[in-house]
Order: sequence, then C-alpha cells, then structure tokens
Amino acid sequence: MRAISRVAIAGAGTMGYSLAQAFARFGYDVTLYDLFPAALEKAKGLIALNQSTEVESGKLTAEESAALQQRITFTAEINDLKACDFLLEAILEKLEVKHNFYRQVCEIMAPDAILCSNTSGLSITAIAEAVSNPERFAGMHWINPPHIIPLVEIIKGEKTADETAEAVRELCLKLKKKPVVVKDAPSFVLNRIQQAILREALYIVDEGIASPEAVDDVMKYALGFRYAAFGPFETCDLGGLDIHCNISHYTFPDLCDAKAPFGLLKECVDNGKLGVKSGAGFYDYSDGKDEEIIRRRDTMFNKLAKCLFEEE
Repeated sequence: MRAISRVAIAGAGTMGYSLAQAFARFGYDVTLYDLFPAALEKAKGLIALNQSTEVESGKLTAEESAALQQRITFTAEINDLKACDFLLEAILEKLEVKHNFYRQVCEIMAPDAILCSNTSGLSITAIAEAVSNPERFAGMHWINPPHIIPLVEIIKGEKTADETAEAVRELCLKLKKKPVVVKDAPSFVLNRIQQAILREALYIVDEGIASPEAVDDVMKYALGFRYAAFGPFETCDLGGLDIHCNISHYTFPDLCDAKAPFGLLKECVDNGKLGVKSGAGFYDYSDGKDEEIIRRRDTMFNKLAKCLFEEE
C-alpha cells in the first residue's frame, strides 16, 4: 500500500478539527479542508482550546503543542488535497453530498491514495459507488472527541480490500488508538449500542420513571464506571450469566422498542436546541457554559485514557 506521510481531513466541523490534532500529534502533516472559511476559522479557535487543555493536563508540553499546531494547514481549496497520501472525510452526513465530494477528490488525488469516511452510520458500500478504485476505500469511524477517545471502528464495505483495512488498522496503531474491524451494517457497532441506550433513557424520562439528571447519574456513577473497564459481555461473566438471563426474562418485554425519535430528543431538535453547538440541548450551555463543558470533558477523558493505558 501507499506510504502515508501527508494526511487530508475533509470537513472542519465537530469531528474534523479534532481529527487533525490526532494525526498531527504523531508527526503527520495535515491539511484540514472545508468549503467555508468561517468553519476553518472556528476550527483554529477550537484547536487552540483543545490544546490548552492538553498542556494543562500534562499530556503535551507547550512546545509539543505548538509544533502540533504548526503541522496543520487550513484550506478552502479542494485542489490542495492533491498531494496527500491519505484522506479522511468528515463532511455532512448525506449520501449525495459525500458522493459529490468523492467524485471531485478522485479526480485530483492519486489512484492509490487511501480514502476513508468518518460517517457515523451511512453504508460504506453505498458511499463507495462514487469512488474510483473502491478497493482503496473504507470506513474509519472515530468517536468524539477523536483526539482523546481511543476507539476507531474500521468498516469494510463490499469492495474494500483486505490490504486497505489492514493498512488503516496499522495507521490507527501508530496513532495509539484501539481499532476494531467490523462489517458494513447500519450504524456499525458503537452507534447501535449508543442508540439503544439513548432510546431506553428517553423512554425512562418519558414514562416519568426518572429525570434526565438521574439517568445521567446512573450512567456516570455505575454503568459508565463499570463499562470504562469492562465491556457488556465481560460484565455479565463477572456478574453471572444465570442472573443476567433471569433479569432478561422480565425486563426485555418492558423495554422501549420505538422505531422513530420521540420524547425529549424530538422536542429539543424541533425547537432548535441541538446541544453544546447551539447553546442549549437537554441542558443549558449559554454564557460560556459551552467552553466550560468542553474543557471539563477533555480533562476527564484525558484522566480516564491515562488510567486505561497505564493498566496495559
């Protein structure tokens, strides 16, 4: 496979600016591309915010952080991606938008450059319909914030070559990430589990069983605490499969099986409350609370990542 030294990140939004940092930290020259100059300016500010937290936490020195930021180039010109060996796309989650982007990219990038999509759940096989030499294309789903969270899902589409999946997996290891190779199924693995949890959490609130704050506390101080160290199958083994099987008999029938968004989630979205990025969601993020929670998130995740990797 083509050697990777120059990386392109397409899309400077929530994931893109963080992805640029993940690659730049390990010495890769990164070109961060976005159609909109305003998005690039915002990305510069958010990268600076992230990096201040990295330095404060001791994860990077001030000098290392400065060098990292110097390795990131910002551009609104798609032709600037031409010389890159590897591209990771994190643009709008609409198939037609991605198809249009890949048609343009395939005209300017080398035919053996590896191309990946950071889609959260769109079919990799379907996206590949717009990719020339689709055997060099795969899914590479990172988790927000990608410059901290270790997991990366590598998704093999119907035409993804084994060599491509392995090259992407090896790249993840060089970035000190935890790659898992999965089949191309709707929403892959992480989001299937995450959406199942969200659906039941919404149902619990909708039924008046508990408040959003109580549900968050249950996750943070019990399930999340447990799952940070052990997965669901390991957890069941530790607790006893007979016990979990018995609980399943009387719990499964009562769980939510809604097939469309509902409750607080739909209400918030319908009213333009989209979370941190809009200043309000399930909680309020006005008057600087948005930056405050991002700092707190990064600080907490860095501490957790340190614990998990020290264990190894």
